[in-house]
Amino acid sequence: MLSINNLSYFIGGRALYENASLHIRPKDKIALVGQNGTGKSTLLKIINGDLAPSSGEVQKSNDCTIGFLNQDLLSYQSEDSILEVALEAFKDTLALQAEIDRVLAQMETDYSEEIIQKLANLQDRFEANEGYTIKAKAEEVLEGIGFSTVDLSRPLKTFSGGWRMRVMLAKLLLEKPSLLMLDEPTNHLDLPSIQWVENYLKNYEGAVVVVSHDRTFLNNATEITVEVSRQTLTSYAGNYDFYKTEKAGREEIQQNAFENQQQMIKQTEKFIERFRAKATKSNQVQSRIKALERMERVSEVVSDEVSVNFKFKFSQRSGRDVVVLENVSKAYGPIEILKNTSARIERGDKIALIGANGKGKSTLLRIIDGSEKIEGNREEGYNVIKSFFAQHQLEALDINNEILQELAQSGSNKSETELRNVLGCFLFTNDDVFKKIKVLSGGEKSRVALAKTMISEANFLLLDEPTNHLDMQSVNILIQALQQYEGTFVTVSHDRHFIKGVANKIWYIEDQEIKIYPGTYDEYIYWSEQQNTKNASSVERPKKEKKEPVVLKNQDRQALNQLKKELKLKEKELEALEHEISQTEHQKADLERHLANPNLYEKSTSIEKLNEDYQSLLKREAHLNLTWEALAEEIDRLQGEVLTLD
Repeated sequence: MLSINNLSYFIGGRALYENASLHIRPKDKIALVGQNGTGKSTLLKIINGDLAPSSGEVQKSNDCTIGFLNQDLLSYQSEDSILEVALEAFKDTLALQAEIDRVLAQMETDYSEEIIQKLANLQDRFEANEGYTIKAKAEEVLEGIGFSTVDLSRPLKTFSGGWRMRVMLAKLLLEKPSLLMLDEPTNHLDLPSIQWVENYLKNYEGAVVVVSHDRTFLNNATEITVEVSRQTLTSYAGNYDFYKTEKAGREEIQQNAFENQQQMIKQTEKFIERFRAKATKSNQVQSRIKALERMERVSEVVSDEVSVNFKFKFSQRSGRDVVVLENVSKAYGPIEILKNTSARIERGDKIALIGANGKGKSTLLRIIDGSEKIEGNREEGYNVIKSFFAQHQLEALDINNEILQELAQSGSNKSETELRNVLGCFLFTNDDVFKKIKVLSGGEKSRVALAKTMISEANFLLLDEPTNHLDMQSVNILIQALQQYEGTFVTVSHDRHFIKGVANKIWYIEDQEIKIYPGTYDEYIYWSEQQNTKNASSVERPKKEKKEPVVLKNQDRQALNQLKKELKLKEKELEALEHEISQTEHQKADLERHLANPNLYEKSTSIEKLNEDYQSLLKREAHLNLTWEALAEEIDRLQGEVLTLD
């Protein structure tokens, strides 16, 4: 479907790609992975035609259509409702609808054969495009990625950038291009929405290429992993976990080959040095010199993995109770977030606060912090020293400071060597520590703010979406740091790999209450699935309770008999109505066949009469269908009352 052949791309004198190749087949689900700066997003732009390769080519089949979700779409705004924006995915179908409306208006005065045939053709095309279902499809996708039914009529411009990006994702999914390219699609999604997109992509009919730092998302949504590393593209026939295992195996083989070759080279060089001056060995020496020159050298494996060797300490240990919430309520106007709920955070708790956006996770984090006004009681324990990380703290960084200077001013009293060690754990090495804050990317600023949080010597950390803007390597470093952390923390996150790595308790908000699961995320998922299975079973197969026989009073028996008679009459009435609807449909079909006869249009009086009959039948059919719906509802009501009394 699409081939990349011998691709090279240079930025200044630096090569992002050099003679790289990749083949994308229909229905391939590909994860594009690699460290930040290796060129993943650049490759997507080259495939999309936004950038031209320095050399090589991108070839695609004639029927290959490309849809590209990238962060540039954050700036898109519109006065239209988000439903209307999503429906733009069906522009051809909407154009047909507009043309049908125009032809119907024209038919009010024009009954020519040409206009009737045109309408029939347009309606056939509209039905073939599934035009009657596009609104339902758009609503399903928008609600799947987190919008409420009320939101659908709101103008796009009233939503924040992250929610606007969701709308653009919905539009792209509805367009169904043969190649769907998604650059960090989970950045602005909550956990239920991420899971919905995963399931959607699994069943997507076309090919998918995804760039994401969400390891679990890649495992669940992709089947091929392509690594961008050392200016080339390397494919692995499995998801992200398979790639990590397979890569480790390949690197072990490569490292062994490198070490064996180095040993052989040393032995050869010793031989050359030993016998270089002996004339009797000159031929052998020259032969081995040439062999070394011709030898294709095996590269030593350079691991991308970084281990944290800095132990985060704090000077004071907190009491057993860190924060206690009792009968807490919180509302914003008529919207209740929490209502009369209680919870306790104890020393050593590693709590992940999960759930959909809008449930109040960040609000609860501020309540725990004590910075949010509430009804009820919040009590902070003995010797608790807090440190709060949130995305708005990136703005609190002094942009004129160097990174090292920013950490030095955090009040931790650590030496420059200790601060450099910390920054090394967060991927700032050598002269990187002297970069100004103002030149850093969003991800780099997040790492600086996280480093400040971790060296604060706090024994209680509050972390609101700490993995946002972090690549996989940085997320793994944060996981290692928190695993070593001996204090208490609460984190809000949608990154399941991160939650699995750090949490020993799961909190979520349900029915305005704090719910607590006292275990890891994997244990919580297993428990949750078991609960859902039990609930589904109870709905599908309700247990029949033994009831004592009920003796109906005379008046109740009379009422029941009357209801049964009325129900029987209504059912007969429905049966007769269905027969009448069937006859009307046959009459309409006969009339449509008659109207399709070219000879009919020789007499204008005949066509006018038949058109009048046809319009009358359409009205009759619509009236009968409405009557049927009302009658069916009435029968449902009567059946319910009979069951109650019987």
